[in-house]
Amino acid sequence: MTTFFSCSKDGINELGIQNKMIVYAAIAGLFGLMGVIVWYASLDNSNLEQVEIKLQSVEVKDVNKIENSAKLEVTFLVKNPSEKTFTVPIIGYKLLADGQILGSGQYSTEDISMPGRAVFYSGAEIPLKNTFVLNKSNVNPEIYQAVLDGNISSFSAEGTITTETSWSIIEKQFKIST
Repeated sequence: MTTFFSCSKDGINELGIQNKMIVYAAIAGLFGLMGVIVWYASLDNSNLEQVEIKLQSVEVKDVNKIENSAKLEVTFLVKNPSEKTFTVPIIGYKLLADGQILGSGQYSTEDISMPGRAVFYSGAEIPLKNTFVLNKSNVNPEIYQAVLDGNISSFSAEGTITTETSWSIIEKQFKIST
């Protein structure tokens, strides 16, 4: 009768150690692969940080005298001076009128998949519009009325713009004015 496996007790232990070494090498290989992926994704960060943002305009679109609120259209002009194509999922900001804070707002396309968002190719400059609700109860009544009358000398915004590629995402702080 032929035996297929003839191992002594030492042979079984040696085989067990070899299997453990293979498993350890596979785990180390996976960690190495993950490290390469993270490193590769970080190569885009310097390009994404070049994003330029301007506060193009703030316009009164609708006034609700019953609720004492107004809808303002805030337009940001976003430019891509780099060679890397990206999208902008979020712009979080505080809006100020003549140095007085009006409140916080957020432009967001996070719920839209990347192919459905505005794509910023190299050199592209795209206006992104957001509706900002201004409540009279949250601000000084004189400032509220000045906004409605168009008597604001300058609007400004400060916050964070998020830029994203398929491999990387960064947040950049900004402080801009009209």
